[in-house]
Amino acid sequence: MGSLLTSLINTAQGLKVYEQALNITENNVVNANTPGYAKQAMSFEAQRFDLTVGLPGGVATGPMQSARNAFAERSVRDQQTASNYYQQKVADLTPIQSYFDLSSTSGIAPSMSDLFNSFSGLSVNPNDTVSRQSVIDKAARVAQNFNYAANGLVSQGSDIDQQTRAAIGSINHLAGVIAEINGQNRIDPSGSVDAGVDAQLNSALEQLSQLINFTALQQPDGTVTVYAGGQTPLVVGDEVYAVQGDFSTPQTAILSSTGSDITGQITGGQLSALLDDKNNFLPSYVADLNALAKNLADRVNATLDQGIDQNGASPAADLFKYDATTGEAMTLAVNPLTPDQIAAASPGAPGGNGNALQLANLATFKDPNGYTFAQFYGNLGGRIGNDLSSAQAASSTKQALLNQAQSLRQQLSGVSLDEEAQNMMSYQRSYQALSKMIGVLNSITDTLMNMMGITT
Repeated sequence: MGSLLTSLINTAQGLKVYEQALNITENNVVNANTPGYAKQAMSFEAQRFDLTVGLPGGVATGPMQSARNAFAERSVRDQQTASNYYQQKVADLTPIQSYFDLSSTSGIAPSMSDLFNSFSGLSVNPNDTVSRQSVIDKAARVAQNFNYAANGLVSQGSDIDQQTRAAIGSINHLAGVIAEINGQNRIDPSGSVDAGVDAQLNSALEQLSQLINFTALQQPDGTVTVYAGGQTPLVVGDEVYAVQGDFSTPQTAILSSTGSDITGQITGGQLSALLDDKNNFLPSYVADLNALAKNLADRVNATLDQGIDQNGASPAADLFKYDATTGEAMTLAVNPLTPDQIAAASPGAPGGNGNALQLANLATFKDPNGYTFAQFYGNLGGRIGNDLSSAQAASSTKQALLNQAQSLRQQLSGVSLDEEAQNMMSYQRSYQALSKMIGVLNSITDTLMNMMGITT
């Protein structure tokens, strides 16, 4: 009778075990597409059997086992950081390229060519009012195109600043999410981890990896410590040490919660690309554009100063003007000259075309580095195009690596519906078998009790 009772106890316990296993399988299926979720598995533990000391044996549930793989998680986060860096670069550089499209029939290059052509036309008809007015009109068009490109770069810089502020806000928000999770009791006395909370944590860490490079260290108490840039505390326990942005100078800086400059530590993710584009790429483009505007304006003005106007007088005002403090390209403009004030003639030959020929020759004038105005602009436009092309190629490569890392993680810790279906069938059959066993044991018990004359 004792053995029969032990069998009943073990069978009933088995039913509870497989019922819990079915619940876990169902939870896996429900959360198959939940961000950050790793499949869970029931562990089974054989119980000690020794009836002399009251140990009936059987099976019991052990600690919940998570399929999460720390290496796979870090690999995905690392690739997210790299991929988002180049995605942001592509997003930043694409609008800039439109201002320097070398194939366009409008813009700086065509307008400079038109200006030099107007000088050539003036050399043919130096005293023609229409030809003289054409020089003024073409010069104004050159100035407008420089202004347009310069304002485009400034506008992109402002847009990058807005995105940087948004990225910093998102970083601090996610740090708060992680700190809140740290404040929860994620590990129970048996060492099991709450699958839902664990999914939230890893989802938050993956989102954070898209924005900034960081190091996450698992602590013995179950919390995760996060170091922005691998060095500066961002989350410690349930405390957040928010990062800040300093936009008070042309060079954007990232500051720690204590005000220390940690810009140099930010080497990956969306924030790093924003900083690189604002602090390095944009200033270099602006500097070259300003240099071109200044050199063109100065050379044209200097050449005009060597001639005399239609009245035989030296030029009273330059053709071009600009404010170097604000930026040559942005402020380039044409002085309000009248056609007769264009100095087309040489001082020794009033009414001639000597100076107009010198102006026309500026089309082939080379700077100290050996570049004409058109070549210098072509180099700038080509550099911007190459920067964008390199970012696009790198973005494609990093996206492919990210896809591989995500695929590996899915294989290791993702939920396979086919596998879960097999588990569910197996657990159901075990449950059904145990249920039948209960029925058989009940029947045997009733028979024995009847044989012994015991009624219930």
